[in-house]
Amino acid sequence: MSKKDRLSSLEKRIIEILKSYPDASIPIPLLMDALSLPKKGEEKIKKAVNRLKQLGHVFVTKGNLVRLNEATEDDDNVYTGTLDVTSHGDGYVVVEGRDQDIKISQRFMGTALNGDTVKVKLTGYHKKSNKPMGKIEDVEERADSLLVGTLKEVAKNTFLIETDPQSSRVDFFVDPKDMNDAKPGDKVTFRLIQWEDVRGYPQAKIQKSFGPAGSNEANVLSILAEKQFESSFQPEVEKFAEEIPEKIPEDEIKRRRDMRKEVVLTIDPADAKDFDDGLSIEILDNGNYYLGVHIADVSHYMPRSTVLDDEAIERGTSVYLVDRVIPMLPEYLSNGVCSLRPHEDKLAYSCFMEIAPNGKLIDYSIEETVIHSKQRFVYEEVQKILDGNAEHPFKTELKTLEKLANILLDKRFKQGSIKFETPEPKFVLDDDGKPVDVIVKERIFAHRLIEECMLMANKTVALHTDSLRKKVRGEKTAKSDHPFLYRVHGEPDLEKLNNIKETAKPLGIHFDLKGGISSKKINDLLKQVEDTSLENIINGLMLRSMAKAEYSPKNIGHFGLGFKHYAHFTSPIRRYPDVIVHRLLKRYNAGSSEYTYDQLVELGEHCSEKERYAVEAERDSVKLKQVEFLSDRLGEDFVGTISGVTDNGLYVQINDIYCEGMVRVSDLKDDFYVFHPKLHCLVGRSKGKKFRLGDTINVKVVKTDLEKRQIDLTLSGN
Repeated sequence: MSKKDRLSSLEKRIIEILKSYPDASIPIPLLMDALSLPKKGEEKIKKAVNRLKQLGHVFVTKGNLVRLNEATEDDDNVYTGTLDVTSHGDGYVVVEGRDQDIKISQRFMGTALNGDTVKVKLTGYHKKSNKPMGKIEDVEERADSLLVGTLKEVAKNTFLIETDPQSSRVDFFVDPKDMNDAKPGDKVTFRLIQWEDVRGYPQAKIQKSFGPAGSNEANVLSILAEKQFESSFQPEVEKFAEEIPEKIPEDEIKRRRDMRKEVVLTIDPADAKDFDDGLSIEILDNGNYYLGVHIADVSHYMPRSTVLDDEAIERGTSVYLVDRVIPMLPEYLSNGVCSLRPHEDKLAYSCFMEIAPNGKLIDYSIEETVIHSKQRFVYEEVQKILDGNAEHPFKTELKTLEKLANILLDKRFKQGSIKFETPEPKFVLDDDGKPVDVIVKERIFAHRLIEECMLMANKTVALHTDSLRKKVRGEKTAKSDHPFLYRVHGEPDLEKLNNIKETAKPLGIHFDLKGGISSKKINDLLKQVEDTSLENIINGLMLRSMAKAEYSPKNIGHFGLGFKHYAHFTSPIRRYPDVIVHRLLKRYNAGSSEYTYDQLVELGEHCSEKERYAVEAERDSVKLKQVEFLSDRLGEDFVGTISGVTDNGLYVQINDIYCEGMVRVSDLKDDFYVFHPKLHCLVGRSKGKKFRLGDTINVKVVKTDLEKRQIDLTLSGN
């Protein structure tokens, strides 16, 4: 370092402070406080910061915020993290403890693949965004991900796998001995064997063929594989499950609360086979409701550390695709032994709640039971009875449940639950799985009835654990005293909410964010757009602004529901966290323990990740069917609503089928259109024509791509 580049003691102290917060942009007054400088030292520190900027040690961003340029710190700019590759081929390395991910251009990716643990060198910052950029130095650990692509024979006995865009950025070489009976043209899943040199192809071994690429089976199973879900169970898992006896031993019945003579009802979708919840209801002599929520006792049949339990942990959840369910448990259990089928004795874990007419929980108990469901209802059937359009012997029970559900619903919204209503498309499929029609699922009160009873049980079991802890807390904390797995939901991202505010403002919609965010403010906004063309758009933006709900032993409450205590207890057939909650409750009831706090942290993170993958797979399967449906309607006109505006063009949600496509700005031929980000519109430079968020427009389907699940539109008449 030359003499003129040497740093003063003040400059060195500034660097030291910034090193402690490498991701932070710190205002100069805050730096002054940290350095214990008097107010008159402001000019001195500004001069020092300016010199550090000239020497390349710091960035000074808008508003005089100072941030360290880590790329200049030779010893401290190599990090270890997980690589996340986008569909465009660029990547981001997620480093624990850093707020900002490090962007990796495709040319600096080396032989790293999505999910790998890598060493990354920070090389600088993006000129416009000031976001960190880097280069991958080494692959520390391979992710062992399942990859998807189409097998091609590029020369005699020479095979490559052309990977799906959602799966990987490179194609793979396959040795004929590693083909696993796949044929050229098949859609296949495969794993990496080795990739040592970026100049050569990575080598793969094929795991399974889904048959010819482009078939419905191949398309759907590809979505599952992309998200790391297997469509079938290993033989040893099926064998373990099928050795579980269906008949309940008498001594097991004797040790449980016997509910077989009581009226227990199940209410599910018409096509459901895994019935994991039942309800009982009565009015007590004091006028209070006595609600029983009876849940399939999966944990009784699934001991820890068995092949069945290991498989359930790995899957984490059932996956609900457009045309099939991929269960968490083998069907022998999910649709048979554990399912609360009507007119059969079944083991359950039940939450009994005494609830006052104002919705207040008066008393409760959580007990192992045996039940005998008297009736299997479907939602539409229940709705007819509630509406007075059909009679049934259990009409009294259903009407009582309806009354209680209304009480619970009103109380929940008054106490801060957010009212989200988003339309859900449902496909009518032919025998080959091809969509022939799209309808929107109707939301009826029968759905809400079940929902409110389940929410009440989930809240009660979480409250119960908290009450156990309070009895003996003293110096102990939840880490050592009754650790529990909560379903938590943090506050939404304030920056994203401000974006929604700015989006809504030009449309005449006021979103008050003064003094912080509350569920009431969000509900007020949703009320303003109700029954307008903006309703689905604002609902969608709001949902995306929300923190992701997840599983954690650290209870921060559930912002969206407005609950201080909440857990998942009611669906152990299809969610592994519910199995964990059942085990915890049972062991605490017996006076012992089941999981440590740290084990629950790890399990919570894993189950949250698997849930995210499942949701993505479900959405992708819907998008696939939407693209497939419109592939037969090229050239047809539709009415749509502008759901997004960018400098590349207009995102348009086609009304009625809730399917989004894009009108590219290059296809708007009548003028040169300029993007105005603050107004969320494209404006024609010559004629002044505007395309704004929320506008209704007529569009034509011009192109579809099943592989990328994309729909291209133009304006009708263009």
